[in-house]
Amino acid sequence: MISFKILFWLCLALVVYTYLGYGAVLYSILKIKKLFVRREAQPILPLDQELLPEVTLMICAFNEADVIEEKMKNIRELNYPQDKLCVMWVTDGSTDDSNKLLASYPEVKLVYSPERKGKAVAMQHGLRKNKSEYVIFTDANTMLNADAIREIVRQFMRPNVSCVSGEKRVKPRKSGQATAEGEGLYWKYESKLKQWDSDLYSAMGAAGELFAVRMSHYREAPGNALLDDFMMSMLILKDGHRIAYTKNAYATEYGSANTEEESKRKRRIAAGGLQSIWWLRSLMNPFAYPKVAFQFISHRVLRWSVTPLALFALIPLNILLILFDGHWTYYVIGIIQLLFYAAALTGHLLKKIGHRNKLLYVPCYFLFMNINVFKGISYLMSHKTSGTWEKTKRG
Repeated sequence: MISFKILFWLCLALVVYTYLGYGAVLYSILKIKKLFVRREAQPILPLDQELLPEVTLMICAFNEADVIEEKMKNIRELNYPQDKLCVMWVTDGSTDDSNKLLASYPEVKLVYSPERKGKAVAMQHGLRKNKSEYVIFTDANTMLNADAIREIVRQFMRPNVSCVSGEKRVKPRKSGQATAEGEGLYWKYESKLKQWDSDLYSAMGAAGELFAVRMSHYREAPGNALLDDFMMSMLILKDGHRIAYTKNAYATEYGSANTEEESKRKRRIAAGGLQSIWWLRSLMNPFAYPKVAFQFISHRVLRWSVTPLALFALIPLNILLILFDGHWTYYVIGIIQLLFYAAALTGHLLKKIGHRNKLLYVPCYFLFMNINVFKGISYLMSHKTSGTWEKTKRG
């Protein structure tokens, strides 16, 4: 029984630390750091536009004809000198009218591959045609704020920064779209953690919706990487350079159309997370990477590996301790668990009938996210040699 008690409290500590405790620890460390360390000055961009660096904006796309017009309109509205901006589209095996539509835009540099090999390979194909020191990656279906490129360039002027991650913002196509609103709430919390990570030392990876690299420090991600953006950014971090995070450069996209579509994305992310943990396992060594190990394990490794196991192990362990120990503490924790799962189930049922309740989106989406970690294991087994994936329908 003692071993069950130890396992129960260990699982509970893991769950609380991964999803709440790490954020609290980061916040506390940053408050203490603020007392003793002078705040880093915000870099100032040159007023003369001629001194701004040339930048490549790269969009890797597969059958994105439906959003090309909207994306190009968004690009033309960016507040950056057009003669300093190379707009590169890399179409990876597209079979729709993407190439034809892109050919009508004189500013577009089109790189086409007739065979679909996945985003990581498409990125590498595009980068072989690139001539800029700074490359910004964004998705076809995400829209950038007007000052996004200026803000990213500003971040590169900070000490030892060789990768910049922008903020991802998710919005529902219409009010009451539960999956999209749950995803949006999750990303607000995730964005805060990324900002605190960056303020402490470095963000732990970048998301493909909007991130940038300094090509002199670029490292190629494996061609079969399921999280190509994450791997690319973390390999830069592994080489001793920082990943800066900025909320002032953001990419907005619609949330997944429904739960099934969001599950596709979550399975791939979970699979890619497990794949990345193995490839980047040396970063968990605190002697080799004293600044990174704590953040990497706390923010990424735990939530992609052992913590989902600990979360669902709490249920049977709690029942066993109620039956064979009977201490009131286990009854209280059991009731809290019961209420949490009841709230998640209620949120799921309300979502099915189209009823809107933001409070119940949180437990529902939280469980949905963790369940898909287990689905990601089988996904990884079937995608060991390929970096391609099925597109998620948005909005």
